[in-house]
Amino acid sequence: MTDTVVIGAGPAGLTAAYELAKKGKKSLIFEQADKVGGISRTETYRGYRFDIGGHRFFTKVGEVQQIWKEILGDEFIQVPRLSRIYYRGKFFDYPLSIASTLSNLGVTDSSLIILSYLKSRFKSKLHPGSEAENLEEWVIERFGGRLYRTFFKSYTEKVWGIPCDKIQAEWAAQRIQGLSLKKAVINAMFGSNDTKTLIKAFDYPIYGPGMMWERCQQILESKGTPVHMKTRVTKIEHDGKRILRVIAEKEGEVIEVSAENFVSSMPITALARCLNPAPPDSVINAAKGLKYRDFLIVPLVINLKDIFPDNWIYIHSPEFKVGRIQNFKNWSAAMVPDASKTCVGMEYFCSEGDRLWEMSDKDLIAQAAEEIVGLGLVPDTKYIEDGTVIRQKKAYPVYDGMYREHLDVIQTYLQQFENLQTIGRNGMHRYNNQDHSMLTGLLAAKNILGETHDLWNVNVERSYHEEFTKEQWNDATKVLKPREEPVEAYAGSV
Repeated sequence: MTDTVVIGAGPAGLTAAYELAKKGKKSLIFEQADKVGGISRTETYRGYRFDIGGHRFFTKVGEVQQIWKEILGDEFIQVPRLSRIYYRGKFFDYPLSIASTLSNLGVTDSSLIILSYLKSRFKSKLHPGSEAENLEEWVIERFGGRLYRTFFKSYTEKVWGIPCDKIQAEWAAQRIQGLSLKKAVINAMFGSNDTKTLIKAFDYPIYGPGMMWERCQQILESKGTPVHMKTRVTKIEHDGKRILRVIAEKEGEVIEVSAENFVSSMPITALARCLNPAPPDSVINAAKGLKYRDFLIVPLVINLKDIFPDNWIYIHSPEFKVGRIQNFKNWSAAMVPDASKTCVGMEYFCSEGDRLWEMSDKDLIAQAAEEIVGLGLVPDTKYIEDGTVIRQKKAYPVYDGMYREHLDVIQTYLQQFENLQTIGRNGMHRYNNQDHSMLTGLLAAKNILGETHDLWNVNVERSYHEEFTKEQWNDATKVLKPREEPVEAYAGSV
């Protein structure tokens, strides 16, 4: 029997095992994929390295920052942040700049946005007790209808594949609460940087975020914590109060492991289906009701030294299917082996089984090539010399109308198991960033070591606004505050 079984070798699972290893506690990790890091991994194609979605290393959770530095030391680079929004055939600076916005929208449209904002704020003061129920209402209430239609609506619906009025307001509160139009305009006019959604630079591992987790894997295995790759958990046996053992499969071999503690970052829906005896029908039905948005990235190798200066660009115009474009060379020059060329990642948001997901790699590469030329970023498709496709299932938990009801049913059921903790984005069906996922893994390990933290009530908002004292660290796990996205909030980031 081992002390702890960790399911999933993404940032959350690896952080939990890392913290336990630091305290002399050995774990055993099961990972279904062939690489560690989850969606924070780095993929490689013919020497070109690319990030799955863009992962900045920015946090004010001191213990998370410490783990990053312990693992990679001085192998970080400081990357200046530059991104823009493409809309109506024009590029808008983001964060907002007065010059860019006025020149692209014109004085009339810009004035109408301000008037629309003032109208919404006045209306909210007349009805202070009303609460927005969906994303559309939440954004209009805080930014005005005209800005919502200009910058929020088309991109958000492209990302999620459902209308904004079908997305829970909780998503907005979690991702974009920290930015107001007033703060954005002040930032644009005076360069203020007191809002964390508008950070100007971030740390980044020289060879991409996967470098962090590959190094973490090496450290864990050197300390006697093995990471079993290509290992799928098929059954989790319990007695109604405690998890007893995990049964997994690796290359046809069945592995059975008993343990005192279990930490899971596998999708909470899959966790429910793996439990034996099976949960009540209400829990199984709730698991079936939770939805995910999938994601694919088409990296293109382009025979041009420079094509645009941004780290990434948001594509808000609905006539283009691509949602965001990463320029990996502008994250780290080491991501591209040939300095005379460029590698970009064309990111598409889709659902397994839909037209985009089912397209062949050849057709996806052709579409991505046509779109980057159509956007005016590359002069001709003749400059695009190679490409590949990476598909990522269950990239983003969907906050639809039934999301909270379904999740509450599953959460309540799982909390009866005294030696099971669920962590991370998919393990909690919560739209977390990398540092928040790490925080849940870290606190899970601390619980095993004797502390008491409610992982479902981590005060993530506070963790961005101040450094933690020991007392604040304990307080931060007691009161739930909405999540704020620390870079490109209002652009509808993922």
